[in-house]
Amino acid sequence: MSVTLPERWRAEKESSWLYRVVAAAEADRAKSELFEGLSVAAAEQAGLIAAEMVKQGQAAPGAFSPSLRARWVAAWCRLLGPRRCKPMLAAMKVRGLSVYLPGAPLGEHPMPTSAAEIGHRHTAASGTMNLRAAVFGINDGLVSNTALILGVAGATSDGDIILLTGLAGLLAGAFSMAAGEYVSVRSQRELYEYQIEQERAELEQYPEEEAEELALILSARGLPIEHARQTATVLFRDPDQALRTLAIEELGVNPDDLGSPLGAALSSLFSFALGAVVPLAPLVISAGSGALLATVVVSGVSLFAVGSVVATFSGRSALVGGLRMLLIGAGAGLATFAVGRALGVTLA
Repeated sequence: MSVTLPERWRAEKESSWLYRVVAAAEADRAKSELFEGLSVAAAEQAGLIAAEMVKQGQAAPGAFSPSLRARWVAAWCRLLGPRRCKPMLAAMKVRGLSVYLPGAPLGEHPMPTSAAEIGHRHTAASGTMNLRAAVFGINDGLVSNTALILGVAGATSDGDIILLTGLAGLLAGAFSMAAGEYVSVRSQRELYEYQIEQERAELEQYPEEEAEELALILSARGLPIEHARQTATVLFRDPDQALRTLAIEELGVNPDDLGSPLGAALSSLFSFALGAVVPLAPLVISAGSGALLATVVVSGVSLFAVGSVVATFSGRSALVGGLRMLLIGAGAGLATFAVGRALGVTLA
């Protein structure tokens, strides 16, 4: 989809305005100076676009006023701080957000000197996030289907009904998770693709300004400004490498790792199903109260194991994480079992 010059002018003016808001809200001086510099660069780029509009015979742009959406994002940014508002700022095409990536503080971060080094950091983070998502998918399936099975078991002692309910919970939950993940990743990918295409257009028309913006970002993260400019110059010799570097360092997006909607959907489907099949398995093997007891035991052990794994992602104690997940799952199971029992039918 082609972006008109007036639209690009307005986007740059709005970016410049938001940069000033972020700079004012940012307590860290180095980061604040980065966004001040980006504000000036965006304003200059808007000036170039305005001049191009006049050159093409279009009317010069009038006075700029931030959109309601930009004002809303700015209000949250002032309230919560730029770091917490990173997703909203990224959606508004605010660049330089890579300074908020996890890692060493500004001035201590090992600076990349090639696009390959930049991409490696983001690829590693992506792999961790995929594993984290799979673990949480398994946890969701385990907790929800265990609670569902116990809830129905509280209402009826009919093993076939309990088994059918567990199977239905597995299928419904897995396909629901898959559909939701597909829509989510698809929407996110389309947003990233749109932002990258805008970056491509700006790189083609204003390569020097884009190189200076990248140099400012690298400088704000600890590299001496002249070294940062030299690094940017080297990277910009290859347009594809330049675009990839800009997308990563300005937008916080790796063009090589935008995510596959279908892959995410299938991952969610199978991870949820893997968790949901755990409490269901004893009911398939046998029937009666013995099978239900086995479901409780197997689910409890699995909840503890998953909780321990989840805790490793946040640096918490595996024992504490496992016990916490076990208590949460037990609470959900007891609550649904009590509701089922309240319907007036006891187990055989």
